[in-house]
Amino acid sequence: MNSFSHKLRILFSDASLRRRILFVVGMFFIFRFLSSIPIPGTDPTRLENLLSGNQLLSLFNVLSGGGLSSLSIVMLGVSPYISASIIMQVFSFMIPSLKELMQESGELGRRKFSSYVRMLTVPLAALQGFAFLKYLQTQGLIDQLAPTAMLSNLVIIMAGSLLLLWIADLINEFGIGNGTSLIIMAGIVAQVPTNISQFLFTFTPDQLPTTLIFFVVGLLAVIGVVYIYEAERPVHITYARQVRGIRQIGGTDSYLPLRLTQAGVMPIIFASSLLQVPQFLASFLSTSSHSILLSISQAMFYFTQHVWLYSIINFILVVFFTYFYTAVTFDPKQIADDLQKGGAFIPGIRPGDATMSHLGGIVTRITLIGSLFLGIAAILPTVIQNATGITAFAIGGTSLLIAVSVFIDLLRRVEAQVAMQQY
Repeated sequence: MNSFSHKLRILFSDASLRRRILFVVGMFFIFRFLSSIPIPGTDPTRLENLLSGNQLLSLFNVLSGGGLSSLSIVMLGVSPYISASIIMQVFSFMIPSLKELMQESGELGRRKFSSYVRMLTVPLAALQGFAFLKYLQTQGLIDQLAPTAMLSNLVIIMAGSLLLLWIADLINEFGIGNGTSLIIMAGIVAQVPTNISQFLFTFTPDQLPTTLIFFVVGLLAVIGVVYIYEAERPVHITYARQVRGIRQIGGTDSYLPLRLTQAGVMPIIFASSLLQVPQFLASFLSTSSHSILLSISQAMFYFTQHVWLYSIINFILVVFFTYFYTAVTFDPKQIADDLQKGGAFIPGIRPGDATMSHLGGIVTRITLIGSLFLGIAAILPTVIQNATGITAFAIGGTSLLIAVSVFIDLLRRVEAQVAMQQY
């Protein structure tokens, strides 16, 4: 307790840390202000009814940071950037130069890779914005737009998405935490009062048992997320003894911490983003007069409305993206080379390729546990919603998982900043 109070005192007494925290809070206010500015010609009542009955649109609202709930100028949120990140990371597997740029070229290479992601974000924002405007027109949420009005609205929401990306970059540079994740979390937290009031307004006494079950499961899910997110697999390493002049250095033991979930909550965000595609394609193709396109549209509508099929595909995608993101961010060969250069080795394992294979095997096994947990956690709210019939549970559960994971990461970064000030 004394250590916690000491760190808390440092957090609020240090001017640099205080400025970083206040900067993040200020960016949150700007983001919420932008989320309240709607595009022209919207129908908020019809939008509210559509969001309440459409799980994928409600999930898109979560990932956009809540900008969709008012059809605001930032309705796309950071989803174009997330899509661009997925595409570039897939390309990094197929193009060796991109993988080398991201993993082996240091900070300069990572910045160059990040700039490629941002350049790809612009055409993706245009594509997603146009698709979304056409979808909103088919649902009667906005008026039929003339070409010039369509172009002006498209430019507005593209600019809003890129503005949010710039705000996220400012948070990365001048604040604390990952700006993109914090914007998503800010949108989730901002919707909590509205969700609670809507639930209380529609609550009936016969829903009490299912509500209690939901809160118990939600509490267990939060505990599980915290436990899995913080879990590590320590790998014992030893530094070889070296004699330099009359001094002897090394010979000490340490450990290499391998996190159970190297990917964090990103697989859930990636899978949720990908599952939105069939919904929009089905709406586009439903207006076609071609029989094949109509059949494809009906198949996609069946997928989006079939709860169990949706849950199975969601589970598979979360597991896949967990392994995929881990493979992108964790390179056992690089770790093995760094250990060998630093004069460290794993007892009983030869340096070089043997160490690389040993670390790769450990990461594969622990990632299986983490991926299965994330997959179950991702579909659990949908399963509960199907069992209880309360649609708010599915989106609320997914939001809870994302918010808890982002909050844990934020606390870890704040603690690191406090530790730097202590030393």
